[in-house]
Amino acid sequence: MENNTKKIHPGSGRRNALTFNKGRQSDDQSINEIKSLIPADYLRQRDMLIECLHLIQDNYKCLKPKYLAALAELTNLPLTEIYEVASFYAHFDIFKDDDTAPAEITIRVCDSITCEMNGCQSLQKELESNYSTNENIRVVRAPCMGRCQQAPVVEVGKKHITHANVEKIKTSIDNKDIKPSTPEYINFENYTKSGGYKILKECLENKKNPMDLIEEMELSGLRGLGGAGFPTGKKWRFVRAEQQPRLMAINGDEGEPGTFKDHHYLSRDPHRFLEGMLIAAWVVEATDVYIYMRDEYPDVIKFLKKEIKIVEENNLNIKTRIHFRRGAGAYICGEESSMLESLEGKRGLPRHKPPFPSQVGLFGRPTLIHNVETVFWVREILEKGAVWFNSHGLNSRKGLRTFSVSGRVKNPGVKLAPAGITIKQLIEEYCGGMQDDHTFKAYLPGGASGGILPASMDNVPLDFDTLQEHGCFIGSAAIVVLSDKDKMGEIAKNLMFFFHDESCGQCTPCRNGTEKALKLMNENSWDVELLKELSSAMMDASICGLGQAAPNPLLSVIKHFPNEVTN
Repeated sequence: MENNTKKIHPGSGRRNALTFNKGRQSDDQSINEIKSLIPADYLRQRDMLIECLHLIQDNYKCLKPKYLAALAELTNLPLTEIYEVASFYAHFDIFKDDDTAPAEITIRVCDSITCEMNGCQSLQKELESNYSTNENIRVVRAPCMGRCQQAPVVEVGKKHITHANVEKIKTSIDNKDIKPSTPEYINFENYTKSGGYKILKECLENKKNPMDLIEEMELSGLRGLGGAGFPTGKKWRFVRAEQQPRLMAINGDEGEPGTFKDHHYLSRDPHRFLEGMLIAAWVVEATDVYIYMRDEYPDVIKFLKKEIKIVEENNLNIKTRIHFRRGAGAYICGEESSMLESLEGKRGLPRHKPPFPSQVGLFGRPTLIHNVETVFWVREILEKGAVWFNSHGLNSRKGLRTFSVSGRVKNPGVKLAPAGITIKQLIEEYCGGMQDDHTFKAYLPGGASGGILPASMDNVPLDFDTLQEHGCFIGSAAIVVLSDKDKMGEIAKNLMFFFHDESCGQCTPCRNGTEKALKLMNENSWDVELLKELSSAMMDASICGLGQAAPNPLLSVIKHFPNEVTN
């Protein structure tokens, strides 16, 4: 008998519908390529997704759909989830399968505030003109690279060229010198010879009492040096009081324009950082510590992985497993909850608080989060004591502060100075004064988000809680010095463009607010009242500090330089 059964459309819901695979299908060749490229244990861990994407990007110079489909197949993750993570981070380039091969060399020109002051825009235009017909080279803009004291900065491949010019860049390309150079730093042997890891060993041998160390840190008054300034000892006490297992995370995503102190310390004395980190982990009994390092520091990533292996070989982490993770070009991941999301292999979207990370942090566990410089101070304070640390300070302030100074001074760089020092003292006593033919006009006391103060306010102590009454804050102590050669409206626009470009897009006040503010600031004359109203909405309603602090520079310019808000 003839079979008259009709084919049923698969969307009809009938049980006898034809079955076939839906969506993008992975091919055997791509699956085999990804299998040979990525370690099998990475593919089994959800939190290793970003590391997997890094391996693909590093190997193929881009992310093609066929490889992402293969990764989805091997990790058993939805392809949409992999796409949303890959497209969130600036250092991942998504190409179509039939696109021409990506350029062999990428030239990234930093366009942050200090680099713009030193001619990055004209440099980028010249590079684009020189290499416009070379398919093997592409030129793109990039946000702050953490080397502001040597502006302008350009990254060729993975090599950073400071005080960059066309000749230096051409030489680097011609010589194929595009890999990160390793700085001279204090290695494990020399560090231990000078007393390094002595305190950590005493901790591991139970010769130290965790509560004694917490009290010493509380007495020192050391506060978080990544921007928020939460008391370090108090944070240790809070996390230790939470239920086990407890974790620890290091925020090495130093992306605030004007900030480069973490890179400075890591490039010179990495084991002081590692010892402080492991002591803090021992105090709070953290089973695992995760180091999140920004991808713009390939030199640090390269040698720090090597030094961590040496620490492990010497059994100095017997109480704590060390995990190393690369960021992927997202300023928002400097916000602690965004970093936790990124460590879990997700988009770096800020979490709502409470609960706070000390209660519900990485993988839902109580987590101690510290900035690189904060743990860098741990050994010094425990060796010399809280009294020694508090013996420093000016203008009724206590302690020492590390300032990243860039801009129109003769000797920019990292300056270790007493807390409470004024900008006038910092420029004259630590930076050799202003550059020739430049008159001090204004300064950023806390990086891009810390606001702007005029030169007339050069006697304000630089420390936590001293700048809020002026609409500013110290943050990561990134000082950018401006002169009479700088137009304040242009400075504010550069900073707002940065925030607009780096907004994660999760909340409307920040996403739309930064875009609208930038448009208003590009008008011939600023609509001051509308900008103030917009700023108020952003500061009140944004989820995290990015949107809340983004209006600070423009409000500072309106307040202190009202005659410069016309283009």
